[in-house]
This record gives sequence, C-alpha cells and structure tokens, in this order.
Amino acid sequence: QVRLVESGGGLVQAGGSLRLTCAASGTFGTINPMGWHRQAPGKQRELVASITGGDTRNYVDSVKGRFTISRDVTKNTVYLQMNSLKPEDTAVYYCYLDRFGRNWGQGTQVTVSS
Repeated sequence: QVRLVESGGGLVQAGGSLRLTCAASGTFGTINPMGWHRQAPGKQRELVASITGGDTRNYVDSVKGRFTISRDVTKNTVYLQMNSLKPEDTAVYYCYLDRFGRNWGQGTQVTVSS
C-alpha cells in the first residue's frame, strides 16, 4: 500500500514561484515512477511532470523551462519547483506513484493571480 501526501500549494501572483512536495510512505521502491498531474476547473486532469527510477524527467510542453521535478530517494519525496507561474497554471496538483497501478495523493491547490 502507498500513501502520498502533498504540500506547498497556495496563492501566488503571476511571475512568482512555489515548490510542491510529495511525501511517500508504504511499500515501494526507488524504481517506481513518480510525478505530478494537475486539474483545472472544467478541464481534464493532465500530466505535468514525471520522473523515473533512472532519473529520466519529462514535462508537458506548457511548463518546460519553468517547472522542475526532482526526487530525494533518501526521504521518499518528490518535488515540483514551479517558477514564472502563470494564471493558467491554476489547478489542483496531484502527486502520483506507479506501483500496481497509479496511486494518488489528495491534491494541493495552486492559485496564480494575474
């Protein structure tokens, strides 16, 4: 069983930065991919960033150059550093870990004001 707890969301002005944190606990290994999705009101959930056990990172085009995903295997934690935030980044951000399917956190709200 996997438990994921996100933190770090909040309200920020356009151009600002936030760092999201996802703390994982339970049964899993460093090989298990992790990442972040987001869901804005009235829109489908989209994959924002992912990181594999081999440290391969992928990003949706709209955040490339602004967001950085990283992982601290000693702390079972994945981070999403978000810079140059835009109002269109406003969404609930969900952490995930893939082990016997996709496991989700409860989400953290990010609101970017213009």
